Parts: sequence; structure tokens; C-alpha cells
Amino acid sequence: MKNFRKIICAATRHPRILPAVQSKPQLLCWITCDGVHIDPATGKHTILGVFSNIQARQFPVVHPFMIWFLTISDVSPGEHKLRVSMGIDPTNLATLFERPFESQSPLHRINLINELRNLRFDQPGDYSILIEVDDEPILATSLTVSQ
Repeated sequence: MKNFRKIICAATRHPRILPAVQSKPQLLCWITCDGVHIDPATGKHTILGVFSNIQARQFPVVHPFMIWFLTISDVSPGEHKLRVSMGIDPTNLATLFERPFESQSPLHRINLINELRNLRFDQPGDYSILIEVDDEPILATSLTVSQ
């Protein structure tokens, strides 16, 4: 038996039964920044110090602290695993971190705040980044580190 879900049609206000659709998790937002403040009264997130590259005078260099803020949607209900990997060689990435997260519904937007401390860069270049949910890639991008 197929999964079905009941929705209310916005135009007619009548309930409709639709088959449940399985979709791949979608990354709506990926931001590198210095901090994220969560307002305790509203739950709103304020992103602080957004940046898209790193400059250093000499290498290797260690970046002391940054946050990778992600917003994900279309995640089926239940427990999931986020994995982020990075490397100068896109064919040989090292896992930076893995973390569990939970989804209540595919309709929810899930904000994940990921702190990275003492991230080492051995040389300048474009460092490939791979973001996966449950071992499925949802974003391949890069971070430029220059001299």
C-alpha cells in the first residue's frame, strides 16, 4: 500500500489526498561566517561576519574559528547524518565532521550550525567541499584560500 498524505487545497479549502512524494534532501543555504546568534524570544537566526575566501600571509595556516551555516529541506522524517568533507584534491577529500540531525517533516527547513575550530590549510588554492546527507551528495563547492 502506498503512503498518502492529506492536504488542504488553498483555493477551495477542501481536503485532498495526495500520494507521499519521496524527494532528495535539498540544500537551501550554505554560508561561511564568524557567528550565528539565535534570538531566544523568536528563534530567528542572525548571521554575523559572512565571508567566502580566506587570505593568509604564509602557509601552512590555521584558521582559528568559523561557522558553516546550512539550511536543508525535503528531508524525510526521522534521524539523519550530515557529513562535510574537504581537500585540495577533489578526488581525495577528508571528512571534517559528521553529525546527526532530526527531521520532523519534508516541509520543515532545518538550520544546522556547524563550528569549525583550528582548520588547517597547508597551501593556497581552491579547497573542494562536499556536503552529504545520509551518504548522498547535496552540494559540491569550494573555498578559496589565497596568499
